[in-house]
Amino acid sequence: MAEKEPLTELEPRFSSDDANPTQWAEARERLEQAEVYWLSTARPNGRLHVTPLVAVWLDGALYFATGPSERKARNLAHNSCCVITTGRNVLEGLDLVVEGDAEVVSDEAGLRRVADRYASKYEPPFNFTVRDGAFYGEGGAAVVYRVAPTKVFGFGKGESFSQTRWRF
Repeated sequence: MAEKEPLTELEPRFSSDDANPTQWAEARERLEQAEVYWLSTARPNGRLHVTPLVAVWLDGALYFATGPSERKARNLAHNSCCVITTGRNVLEGLDLVVEGDAEVVSDEAGLRRVADRYASKYEPPFNFTVRDGAFYGEGGAAVVYRVAPTKVFGFGKGESFSQTRWRF
């Protein structure tokens, strides 16, 4: 599946005078290579929930898995809007914020592609078998979600600071 090329904009109010927008190719590469991501969802009462997780970038979207009774799965069943972030915990590099809606992935061919990507990116225990429209691993069944970005923000940090927005 061909990835949709976003519109790239530098936000001058939040960028150094000498800043340039980060290119989407660099941001996409960081999304592909990151090891830890943070998922933000909203509970049914509106309170926020944030949790770290592992994810993979494939075909223009982030994929992650979670147990069907976990808080993030229950939140997403109520409200599919979410934010996934990744970056560096220092004042250099690039931090990324991905906004989108989480959709459940249940087709076996798609799940196999995502499972293969997990296996190539992470060491065990992130090797999954696919059956009955879900991942199965050491922890039992897991629901797989796909988050195609509607908007991504990139926060460049270092000698100069930049805020790039990509709209899809």
